[in-house]
Parts: sequence; C-alpha cells; structure tokens
Amino acid sequence: MKPLIAVAFVCSFTLSACTQSVAEPDNQQAVDALLKKTQGHLVYVKGGSFEMGDFGPKDPRGYLPWSGEQDDKHLHKVTLDGFYMMDRQVSYADYDTYTEAIGQPKINTDNYSSRTRAPNVPAGVDWYQARDYCEWLAEKSGRPFALPTEAQWEYAARSRGEMMPYATDDGILRKGKNYPTREERRQATPGNSPTAPYTIAKKYPPNPLGIHQMGLNGYEWVSDWYGEDYYESSPEHNPAGPESGTLKVRRGGATGESFLGMVTVIRTPYNPDLTQIPPKYSDVEVDPSRKQPYSMSTVRCVVNRTE
Repeated sequence: MKPLIAVAFVCSFTLSACTQSVAEPDNQQAVDALLKKTQGHLVYVKGGSFEMGDFGPKDPRGYLPWSGEQDDKHLHKVTLDGFYMMDRQVSYADYDTYTEAIGQPKINTDNYSSRTRAPNVPAGVDWYQARDYCEWLAEKSGRPFALPTEAQWEYAARSRGEMMPYATDDGILRKGKNYPTREERRQATPGNSPTAPYTIAKKYPPNPLGIHQMGLNGYEWVSDWYGEDYYESSPEHNPAGPESGTLKVRRGGATGESFLGMVTVIRTPYNPDLTQIPPKYSDVEVDPSRKQPYSMSTVRCVVNRTE
C-alpha cells in the first residue's frame, strides 16, 4: 500500500469506526483494536486480467490438468478492478470479539469443532456466519468489506493470475519449507489432530502478494452461488457468480486433504449451512441434521476499493 494512500485509508477507517451513531458494545475497546488490526492486515491486489480456470494444459512447464473435475475446465478471460484482501484468515479471537459485540454466544464451543478451537486458529464458520462477519466489518468501519468473489479469490491466490497451482511463495507445496508438517498441525491446537487447522502465523512465507495460507489451511468461503457451467457464460468484467442457486462455493482444501485438493483452481460447492449433501453418483441417504465440521470452512474478507 502506498504511504499516502495508507495514511488516508487508516484515517478514514478509524474516523468511520469512531463515529458510528449506534450504541457502543460493552467490548468497544476490543472492537476498535480489531478494526485497527484488520486494517493492518489488508493487502492491495492491483486489478488486471487473467485466464480463470484449470491452466494445467497451457502451463509451459508441461503439466497435466490440475483438477479432475469438469467445472473448472473452461478457461475464460476475467478482468477485475483492484481490491484489498486480508492477508490471513479470521481467527477465533477475532470472531469472538464480533459475537460479543453483537450479543451472541461464542461459536463452536459445544460441537466437534470445539476440539480444534484456539484464539490463533482460523474460525470455523458456515457461509452465513462468514458473510455476516464481513458485513459487520463494513458496518463498523464504513468500508465496503465483503466476502471475495470466486474470481477475486483465484486471482489473488494465483498472485494476480499467474500459473501458480498453490498459493505459496513459489507456487509449489514443500512441507516444512512453505507448508506445515503433520506434526506441526498436531501440536497447533488442543485437539492434537494432524488434520487440524494450523495457527494463523507468519512462520511460512506468503504468496508473492503477501497473503498467507490461502486455501492451504481449510476451505475458504466466497460470495458466489455455484453454477457447474458458469465459466461458460461468465461475464469478463468483475464476475460475481450466478444470480441464485442452492450451493455456495468454497475455495482451497480441507486440512489433511491430498495436495491436489488445495490447488488454486479447484471449486468446491457445498450447502451454505454446512448440512451434509449426498456424494456424487450415490443413492446413499444423508441425515439432513448432520453437518460437516465447521472447522473445515474458514473466512477472509476483501474491501472492494480500487485505490
């Protein structure tokens, strides 16, 4: 962020946060600290054009398709305006400040995901909780915070659309070098699980834009409804997904998933409330009351501002 722009952004952000006409929550100091911290962890992503989708067959290094699915195979040109993106996922400490401010109980204290709950671990949320958090930041800051679109997410993960299969410093996964080992994951949370989310830390380098663990530390919700053939009709400029649908899109992969599950081009549709859905090509009935563990799905927000 350029110095003059950064100063103006901070001043506007702070002033807007301090002049809200609504009643202050009991934890206003914590809210103010969270707003200030969030501003400090925004990375500007300059707008531009790229080919969205599975670029594997076009990679000059001679790679094969990165995905086994068909919904990402239609390479198409996308042109995006600039935006800011959080350089890290929203933590439980962040989310607890939010729920306290709105008078709601802490999330994931009495379910399976409570096993991996810790202040510096990504908050496990469904799509509605992810959206509501970003909208709350917008309300408190006066800035256009929102969930990223699917196109924004892929563009940023691929460092402005470069042919990067993983959102690491060099586009490749190297355990213990730019990606945590199973033992590090096991030690990161109280659940002592090798598939638990890793802590939100700067131990490993970010991608070239300065964004950490993008899609490598749990699924990340985006704003779009899922359309299997959306890439074939997507508008070029700032696509925002289908107007309606039943499933929302997540990007990245679940912790403990195979390396191919965390490729930057892969799309993972799921019910926005995390209610389990039947596997493909199966007649198995799924209990609609059962949900996928919240800890697998995380959130980071964007600010839709071009400067």
